[in-house]
Amino acid sequence: MSRVTEIRYVGYGVTDIDAEANYYANVWGLEAVPSDDDMRWFKAQGHDEHHVVRLRAADEARVDVIALAADSNADVDALAAKVEAAGCQIVHAPRDLTTPGGGYGFRFFSPDGIQMEISAGVARGAKRELERWDGVPVKISHIVLHSPNHHALVAFFCDVLGFKASDWLGDFMCFLRCNDAHHRFAILPGPACLNHVAYDMLGVDDVMRGIHRLKQQGVNIGWGPGRHTAGNNTFSYFVTPGGFVTEYTSDLEVVDFETREPTVYAPAPMVMDQWGIGVGGPQTLPHPHENPGLFVAVEG
Repeated sequence: MSRVTEIRYVGYGVTDIDAEANYYANVWGLEAVPSDDDMRWFKAQGHDEHHVVRLRAADEARVDVIALAADSNADVDALAAKVEAAGCQIVHAPRDLTTPGGGYGFRFFSPDGIQMEISAGVARGAKRELERWDGVPVKISHIVLHSPNHHALVAFFCDVLGFKASDWLGDFMCFLRCNDAHHRFAILPGPACLNHVAYDMLGVDDVMRGIHRLKQQGVNIGWGPGRHTAGNNTFSYFVTPGGFVTEYTSDLEVVDFETREPTVYAPAPMVMDQWGIGVGGPQTLPHPHENPGLFVAVEG
């Protein structure tokens, strides 16, 4: 069955593109990708995904696009047909892409109105073998979204895009996988918007070294360090100059894509953070608000 198999990148509109670019390049640990447009593109150092962040100068902060991967052009075509049959608005049909790295893909609005892209054949980028204590991201780990109808969005991800549920936190947070990682997306109730984007680190030592670098740059922890129960991954959350939440994570559980059966965890402080030592908490991070420009396409 044709399905989404990975995350590619997230495209943001930001009001101070220089400050946001400085955060990703000089604080967070990504590398700039050359382009001939007025966007800023960045890749993770430890993986050959062409880019993981795209920044656009905008009048208000918003998520412009969330880009996902499929294995082949035929899978892209099949997924486009499924997305259209599910009643989603197609922004553009499958075609050759002109964004850096090229490839073949289509764009659509999720049921909540966030623009998404599914592509195959994007050029691979350079990568280096990271070493312990480098403290920079390997790749995007997962994305968490809010939805005004989170059960319906979970069903869309599973029935249309091919994800499977790995675990639930109560009845309000579902962790979804598209490969052997415990989750690549998680869905929460709330206005249609992004909650955060997490980046894999080599291990807990690299999470801690990354925390050190951010603190040296004057960026304080929003929540962490800690270890979640669902997925068993470590975490530490930070807020970009533009108000978006980014996470360093490590040790995310590896599961069998086909056979994993979900567990329902009862929400509790030591379930949210098994260590129970971190500063802050979800309440200290930016409160969710509806993503500006839902159902409005942004090029690039």
